[in-house]
Amino acid sequence: MMHSDDQKKLAVFFPGAGYTMDKPLVYYSRKLAAAYGYQEIALQYSGFPEKKPGDNDRMKQFFKIAYAQTLNSLENVEFSAYDDILFVGKSIGTIVAAKIASDSTVRERIRLILYTPLERTFVHEFGDAVVFTGNNDPWVGKSESLIPRLCRERNIPCHIIPDGNHSLESGNVQQDIRVLKTVMEETELFIKDSGTRQAGADVPSLT
Repeated sequence: MMHSDDQKKLAVFFPGAGYTMDKPLVYYSRKLAAAYGYQEIALQYSGFPEKKPGDNDRMKQFFKIAYAQTLNSLENVEFSAYDDILFVGKSIGTIVAAKIASDSTVRERIRLILYTPLERTFVHEFGDAVVFTGNNDPWVGKSESLIPRLCRERNIPCHIIPDGNHSLESGNVQQDIRVLKTVMEETELFIKDSGTRQAGADVPSLT
């Protein structure tokens, strides 16, 4: 179902600890959401401790900080007033987005775009989603990452970026630009198709 122009649409952006709103994945997905008529809420996080990949206690600290700041920022938002709600998360923001979606009384209206999600993201129940992850991401175990399997178990399309780190980058500038273009093309398809894409199908790696 394509959205009609009279629908109220909201996009909420949940950044990472260091991956702020001016970084490519969030910057361009914000532009796409705006182009499709979504009102925007761009969250900002602060006060995180030093990052340490694989440190579960530190990850819990990050989540508590980001979650508390998110609740404060969204306390006056009436999600029930919107017909279509898009949550776009990056890293720690994907856990917060999943938690907020899971707890929402209008969970069925919330669709999630998850850039480099963490394993704890999948602790929460949420609906229609798409995932982008790198097979060289130290935060999820690189090639040993459980993210693809967690997606399969939930019938969530999972795009795997070859050589992609926690920013979906390889260090090769031209390759990273090509990957960013493809990721944004898939992001746009998800935004405009409003949940009509077939979940659970095998998704090729993005190159």
